[in-house]
This record gives sequence, structure tokens and C-alpha cells, in this order.
Amino acid sequence: DDLKEAIEKIVVGPSRKSHLMSDSEKKITAYHEGGHALVGAVLPESDPVHKVTILSRGRALGYTMKLPLEDKNMKTKKAFLDEIAALIGGYAAEKLIFGELTTGASNDLKVASGLARKMVTQYGMSDAFGPIVLGEGHENVFLGRDIGEQKNYSEDTAQKIDAEVRRIMAEGEARATQVMTQYRTYLDIIADRLLKEETLEQEAFTEIVKDIIPPNK
Repeated sequence: DDLKEAIEKIVVGPSRKSHLMSDSEKKITAYHEGGHALVGAVLPESDPVHKVTILSRGRALGYTMKLPLEDKNMKTKKAFLDEIAALIGGYAAEKLIFGELTTGASNDLKVASGLARKMVTQYGMSDAFGPIVLGEGHENVFLGRDIGEQKNYSEDTAQKIDAEVRRIMAEGEARATQVMTQYRTYLDIIADRLLKEETLEQEAFTEIVKDIIPPNK
């Protein structure tokens, strides 16, 4: 238990047991984290879910912890796309269930858009650009560039990069929404359990979704 607490404190931040949420915030958070967890469980290249909770830690109102089964030195394009969809899962869940969006997805979108941009500009994983590295120096920022970046491409190319990042993000949202629509019953069960128990460890979560987890996970 101490080891788990230490890992979560480093990865997510210190526990905020004194932080209180309203019932409506709890419900939104339960579906938000349920969205992350469900999409992460269903997509084959996303890392397995080890824990999902609506207890506040660090700046997060809740969080979903996914960990790989083994050390990885390389990551495939398919794995990046599944990870982006899982990151957008919370945002897509809010949109699907409540027809409204909150600020809770801001960090998820920052991380997802950063991965999408690296796929395009650093890893040669975009069909629109192919095997080329674009930009030097500081990392790019979604829909713009860091003031210190050494630009080695035209403004037209910059616009095409942004368009490609938007396409990857939009496709990630569509995949996440499709998973949650197809397995809506599971999403409702996960959210309901989180509202009652606040935390689902790996064993409890896997028991809920065992029938829809890909064989290799």
C-alpha cells in the first residue's frame, strides 16, 4: 500500500482528502474517468487500466492510471492513436453523457495534442508529411509555436501541421465516442460503481469489463 501511494504521489500528486465536490461534480468526474478507463480497456494498443478513482489528487479531481505490461523501448503509430483516443475519452464522455464540457479535460487535451503533434513533426507518422522532421529547438505548441522555436518551415506548412494535428485529435474523439456508444452499459456501470465506491482497483475494474477486453490484454 505504501509503494502504491508513493507511485501515485509522484505520478499524479499528493492526495487531497479535504477537497469536497458537489454531487453534480462527482457524477461528471465519474463519467469522465469512466470514459478514460473504458476506452483504454477496449482499444488493443492502449496500456491496461490499473486503477480508476474520483478521489482528488494533485490538481486532478479524479484520475485513471494505466501501466504497460512490460518495458517498452519503442512505440508504434497504432499505440499512439489508441493512447490519444483514451486521453480524449474523458472529454468525449462529458460531451456524450451531459451534452456539455468542463475544464476537467484541459490537461488531457494538452497531452493528447502534444502526442499528435510529435507524430506529425518528429516521428514521421503522418501520411500527409511522411518521413521528415519539422521544427527544431523548443517543442511546438498545439495551434501555434513556442516563441523560442527555430522554425525551418513555411507558414503554409505550419498551417498544414495544425490541420493534421486537428485531424488526428478529431479521429481520436470519434473513436472514443464510438467505443462509449457501443459499450454504453459498461460506462454506466463503471460510473455508478465509482459514485458508490470512489475507487476501482485493477481487479475490480477488470471484472466489470472482462468480456470486452481484447485477448492480448
